[in-house]
Amino acid sequence: MENKHKGILLETGTNELEIVEFTIGENRFGINVIKVKEIINPATITKIPGAHPFIEGIIEIRGEVLPVVSIAKALGLPDSTSPAQDRFIVAEFNKSKMIFHVHTVTQIHRVSWDKIEKPSEMYQGIESKIIGVVKRENGMILLLDFESIVVEINPSTGITKDQILKLGHRERSNKRVLIAEDSPLLRKLIQDTLGAAGYTNLEFFENGKDALTYFESVIADGKLIQDEVKILITDIEMPQMDGHYLTKRIKEDSQLSIIPVIIFSSLITEDLRHKGQKVGANAQVSKPEIAELVQLIDQLIL
Repeated sequence: MENKHKGILLETGTNELEIVEFTIGENRFGINVIKVKEIINPATITKIPGAHPFIEGIIEIRGEVLPVVSIAKALGLPDSTSPAQDRFIVAEFNKSKMIFHVHTVTQIHRVSWDKIEKPSEMYQGIESKIIGVVKRENGMILLLDFESIVVEINPSTGITKDQILKLGHRERSNKRVLIAEDSPLLRKLIQDTLGAAGYTNLEFFENGKDALTYFESVIADGKLIQDEVKILITDIEMPQMDGHYLTKRIKEDSQLSIIPVIIFSSLITEDLRHKGQKVGANAQVSKPEIAELVQLIDQLIL
């Protein structure tokens, strides 16, 4: 079925999201509804010799040939015991489309990011692929880090220093850059690539709430925020506080609003760009376009 729910987007800057719940065996997972184009019944898959172990093959859908990723294999979990009930989630993010093979799709939940907890090591080795935990009365839903799964399959789709090298020689800068990014993998990639671009005075926060707390502490200490921070780079999907709400809070504060904010997220598409504009972001860049991000930092940094 096509995801008609896409037309009913949440009001921007409410710190809420909607997730599609799906299962792998007895395990419950979630994907941001914004990433979901449609949910379909399984189709015949054409195998690809030598493909990554997570890739089951390819299928054609409406004239497009898309890879099918086995979420069970990506998480090291058993294959479906009832393949007739399986579903394909057609997703789009990071400027690309793919299909995620799951076992069942159950329902859509609306939740607040401040109710989503940071994952811990209790999730039996899959914690590196979990971005948050949603506690429900009947159990927990784990939000998967689909970006890290895709980068594991094809590292060239991630953030790389090669993109920075194409910019040519660059001067080093000691200007302080703050980054709100929940994924440990992406924090490391951003640190390496921005460092290669000459920006070495970096401070990372795991979510928007921690970043906002830092900004508020600077103001409480009586300091000028522009003396402490020259620009903020923020992801959108983060536990506790998402990037849209963080941006809104900063831009509505008379003392903080001077700080340029760039949203750097896999969710930046032409259809969704208006959401960042509405909360006052100075610029928006889709991952993994790190060279474009660097050029915007050059233009906007105080």
